Amino acid sequence: MQARFLSALLQEREVQPRAFLLAQQVTEMLPGAAAVVYLLEEYEETTRWSPKAVAGDIHLDDDVIPIDSGTLGLLAKENQPLLLSGANLVREDYAHLHARRSLLSLAYVPMIVNQTLIGALEAATFDEVINPADLSGLVELAEYAAPAFSSATHYEAERNSHLASISRLTQLYDVEKVFNSTLEMDQLNPIITAKVREIIEAQVVNLWLVKDEQELLLMDRAGEDATCEVGASEKSGEGYVSAVSDSGEALIIEDAGDERLQRRNAGREDGIFSAMVAPLVANGFEVGVIEVINKLDGTPFDEDDLFLLSSIAETAASALNNAGMLQAERKVEILETLVKVSAEITSTLDLDRVLDAVVTGPGAVIPYERAAIALEERGRLKVRAITGMPRINSQDPNVVRLQELLEWASLSSEAVSFSQHGEQFEDPRPETQAKLGKYFAETGMRGFYAVPLTDDDGRVGTLSFESSDPDFLGPAHLEMIKILASQATVALRNASLYREVPFIDLLKPVLDRKRKFLALEKRRRALLVAGAAAALLFLLIFPLPLRVVGDASVSPTQSVLIQPEVEGVVQRVNVREGDAVSAGTVLASLSDWQYRAQLAAAQAKYETAVSQMNRALNGNDGGEAGIQRIQADYWASELTRARERLDRTQLRSPINGVLATSHVEDLVGRKLMPGDTFAEVVDTSRAIVDVAIDEDDVLLLHSGEKASVKLDGFPTRTFHGVVTVVSPRSQVQGSDRVFFARVAVPNPDGAIRDGMQGRGKVVTGWSPAGKVFFRRPAIWIWSKLWSWFGW
Repeated sequence: MQARFLSALLQEREVQPRAFLLAQQVTEMLPGAAAVVYLLEEYEETTRWSPKAVAGDIHLDDDVIPIDSGTLGLLAKENQPLLLSGANLVREDYAHLHARRSLLSLAYVPMIVNQTLIGALEAATFDEVINPADLSGLVELAEYAAPAFSSATHYEAERNSHLASISRLTQLYDVEKVFNSTLEMDQLNPIITAKVREIIEAQVVNLWLVKDEQELLLMDRAGEDATCEVGASEKSGEGYVSAVSDSGEALIIEDAGDERLQRRNAGREDGIFSAMVAPLVANGFEVGVIEVINKLDGTPFDEDDLFLLSSIAETAASALNNAGMLQAERKVEILETLVKVSAEITSTLDLDRVLDAVVTGPGAVIPYERAAIALEERGRLKVRAITGMPRINSQDPNVVRLQELLEWASLSSEAVSFSQHGEQFEDPRPETQAKLGKYFAETGMRGFYAVPLTDDDGRVGTLSFESSDPDFLGPAHLEMIKILASQATVALRNASLYREVPFIDLLKPVLDRKRKFLALEKRRRALLVAGAAAALLFLLIFPLPLRVVGDASVSPTQSVLIQPEVEGVVQRVNVREGDAVSAGTVLASLSDWQYRAQLAAAQAKYETAVSQMNRALNGNDGGEAGIQRIQADYWASELTRARERLDRTQLRSPINGVLATSHVEDLVGRKLMPGDTFAEVVDTSRAIVDVAIDEDDVLLLHSGEKASVKLDGFPTRTFHGVVTVVSPRSQVQGSDRVFFARVAVPNPDGAIRDGMQGRGKVVTGWSPAGKVFFRRPAIWIWSKLWSWFGW
């Protein structure tokens, strides 16, 4: 029987099954008896009996029994088997037992391992008294069972320790998932405090975050703590929370009488009796500290609790650091957006552009669905810009509703905020709920925020933001809106005043170009400035030839009319039209028989007179010789004239040139009188080109200046000449008045012909490039200004 019992005992590893086997074995040894198996356990710093198994007609009401209670206390004191019966059996001594029959005897056998009492075996009989032999059997069972219970206790302790470790790992894993479920600081803070309070089973958890190097700020709490309020701060050296922040070491306070707790409680009876504080450190930087106050079971915290808190603090610090980085990134993004919007609204005085920038720019970081600006105009608020609406239609129902709401919101001198969560309104006033409820129902919005735009000169207008999310604005957004409203007020005031400036429409293109220029990157802007400076220096310093240009036409050059000086019939023509002739070339011959006869007669009379004069001289007749000399001189002169007349029958060219008379050969046989024109010879050695110069340019021209001529008949040749004269009087050419500059152009090959057309340029000297390029526009502008204003 004992072998079977021991085998069954060893098959079980836990305390409860082994205790049940032992109790059953006792009832089998003592038929009709009842048995209870106890183990000693530590509970709230005291050792107590803990019933593990009951067999037979008996039961116990208490889960734990004080170690010194009744018969069990006697066993713990004497630490040896006890047998009670008859007069020794007093009901009060075994009050922990309840039976429906009267007990005849009780036996107690201690279970000892290594001289340490670990439990007891209790046997009660109702029909027969336990004898010493039965007691010896119980002692033997207890001796076998004691090591088994000791190993089972250690096994369960080890198992529970493993389970606790697994549970903590599971909790920490769960904590990590929960803490990393959001990066929103406002959501993360309550999650951390609530989760820590749940895991550690504490009354209160406070989350303190670093405000600056010398101060902590209580950001969130789970539970009720009367010693400080959320939002309170603690500076370095003011308490144990800041002490942990300064030292970076976790702290546990187990004694309710600790001076630090007393100072924190400030006389409150229901204050802190135990506390733990762990620093929140991520990547070597302290984020804050987490404070845990009072265990729910009323016991002080121990080192295991502190270790668990420290482990959780590491995860919490990492999550807070990530949330802080996101918050910092958002602040940077908000600042960048604010700077961008500010730069845009301050870089222009265009009111429409300012309005558009204010209602659309912040949308990059503020999660609104619609923004609007209403401006004060002639004492009345008027909607001027709405997100996503290029033009404002004052008859649109949406605009009308928004106009009415903004007029109502503008009655407040401070920013107004309204939100609706379900059917609940943030503002308790009935009139506000009625107005906003209707507006929200019609538009689908659930959040509305309006801020007045005011400066020292009064109200400029109202800026509003709307969203279907009632909580769409956070503290960072509100701070940005406050700054934006201030800058928008200045920009809108300046733009409004700017619109009142005279001739502003004329200046607008210039200002637009300035804005675009300032918007360029610095390097490109510097290149443009350098290029402009170089261009200006080029225009002011670099010399270029100043030319005046006009239409050119070839005028008739020097020509000679060939006219006979004597009467005669054209007997022979030696040239044709277009023949080149030299000075003295005989062009034609007139009939000369008459003039030859006259020459012969004069010759004869001259010779006769000379002969008679010679005879008179030989006869020494001086008077006659004198008369004849006179006659000889007369006929000598007549002879010369006769020869000249005969020579004049030869028509010669007085100049080098080209015969310009057509069909001159047909004149043979025609009688010409003195003064009649036989032909015309044109001098082709040079051409005269008249260049029509505008009256604005005539003062630049002077004789002797060089000119260039391009004729239509010679598109690839340029003829060069010199200005010989500038006409003193203007002539009408079309609708303009022009002056002609006569240019003498060498024409050795005779290519230039009379009447040719083209363009002429006269170089009037060297002038700065700016004068060359902009002289004529400047003259035109000057004349227009003079005609408008005159001085």
